[in-house]
Amino acid sequence: MSTTWAAYRRARRQSLQAWVLLILLAAGALGGLAWFFAAGQFAVAESPGNGPTEAPVFDPAWMKPVESVQPVPVGLAVDALDAIPVKGRAAKDNYDRNEFGQAWLDVDRNGCDTRNDVLRRDLTAVEFTTGSKCRIASGELREPYVGQDIHFRRGSESSAAVQIDHVVALGDAWQKGAQQLTAKQRQSLANDPLNLIAVDGPANVKKSAGDAATWLPANKGFRCHYVARQISVKAAYRLWVTQAEKDAMKRVLDSCPGQQTITAK
Repeated sequence: MSTTWAAYRRARRQSLQAWVLLILLAAGALGGLAWFFAAGQFAVAESPGNGPTEAPVFDPAWMKPVESVQPVPVGLAVDALDAIPVKGRAAKDNYDRNEFGQAWLDVDRNGCDTRNDVLRRDLTAVEFTTGSKCRIASGELREPYVGQDIHFRRGSESSAAVQIDHVVALGDAWQKGAQQLTAKQRQSLANDPLNLIAVDGPANVKKSAGDAATWLPANKGFRCHYVARQISVKAAYRLWVTQAEKDAMKRVLDSCPGQQTITAK
């Protein structure tokens, strides 16, 4: 009888241990799911990347400077950020892209429109369309936002793979000071090579009119340059930042305290 009772107790203990193990495994799985949906999916999406850590600005061989409202302050990006006013967003219900002039004008009067200027600046192995010294037919892009190499080929279905991003989105600029600029100054802002980068099309669509508080490049190695470039543009065109935007920019710059402003030189 005692042998039977001992066997029973041993079996029951083993059963309890199995249930405890199952409960612990289930708890771990639930915890993992909770982490993924709360933060993990963003950690996965925002991988460090292996793309470039900066992007070109100006090529004096064939580009001409665009006149901004004032020069970009030379020095630490964080110092330039501290000099930018902090305010809330202005209304956006009256925003119209046409307030920044016709898209892709030849503002620098070098004979080529802005989109093709930026493609020529940012792509390598550039090929022009037959008979043109401006229209880019194809090229290779070391894409900075997602950190992938992209082949550009002009076409109704393929051109959108590479888009020209306004580093400071025009919709964001409109809510943070651009309404007070003249029409010519807004036109310069929309076509200034300092504010333009050739990027992955889907990433540009995802960014939309976001600022640093709502969107940053997945390629973390590029973020310091990206934020410094936004600061430089906002300083050059006397735009402001929100408190949330400034806080987000400072978090990025904390990882690169020596980051300088970006100038079109």
